[in-house]
Amino acid sequence: MLCYIGLALLNGGCIASSRVINGRLGMSTGPLRASLYNHLIGFGFLALLMLLGQLVMSWMSGGTTLNSLSQAPAVSYLGGVLGALFVAINSFVLPRIGVLRTTVLVIGGQMLAGVILDAGGESSGMLWKLAGVGLIVMGVYLSRKSSTGSQIREIDRHDEIKSKSAATNGR
Repeated sequence: MLCYIGLALLNGGCIASSRVINGRLGMSTGPLRASLYNHLIGFGFLALLMLLGQLVMSWMSGGTTLNSLSQAPAVSYLGGVLGALFVAINSFVLPRIGVLRTTVLVIGGQMLAGVILDAGGESSGMLWKLAGVGLIVMGVYLSRKSSTGSQIREIDRHDEIKSKSAATNGR
């Protein structure tokens, strides 16, 4: 169990780091291109891992094959679409509102979706769960109100420099 907890914490660190990296990439290339690059590189990495894993499994057991894609229900593949959308939206939002706020709001959205998906038509205790999600979102709002706005000014400055550069290069 401790190993799984450690892996989950490591995964959280990877997600936070990935958001920052993709946010910076999104500032340079745009959020959709950042998402595309993220997924192309991720695909290459996972394909390599699967190939290496397949070779090791085949060597150890004498002929294991990959599972057929047709064994999963079609709706199962929507996770890839949602993942790509998640990266694109994060690449756009994170540089504008910051890592902490983006992370807390994403977690709040995940909690809200989890409450709704877990409810399955049952409403017992849902009010308290929704109130908890509301408190998280309110906390982000309050921290936003107390912010100096320096991060937003930095984004505006970056967009202005990028626009001037594009105008200069277009002449």
